[in-house]
Amino acid sequence: MFLPSVLSLFLYFPEDKSEYIPAVISLTIFMIAAVFTMRFIIKYSKREAQKAKELEEQLKNQEQTPKNS
Repeated sequence: MFLPSVLSLFLYFPEDKSEYIPAVISLTIFMIAAVFTMRFIIKYSKREAQKAKELEEQLKNQEQTPKNS
């Protein structure tokens, strides 16, 4: 009983379908921005992981050198 009346407050289906155009445009813009942001984060993360790995190797080499000398 209560649920349909509550849902009717949030659901709006316009008769004129041209009202969907701004929503589709903004959705497309935000989706493209989200994809580029995720790709940037992944690339940056890989770069940082490579730097961390190189630093770890450098520290291991420094740690092993005094023991052998």
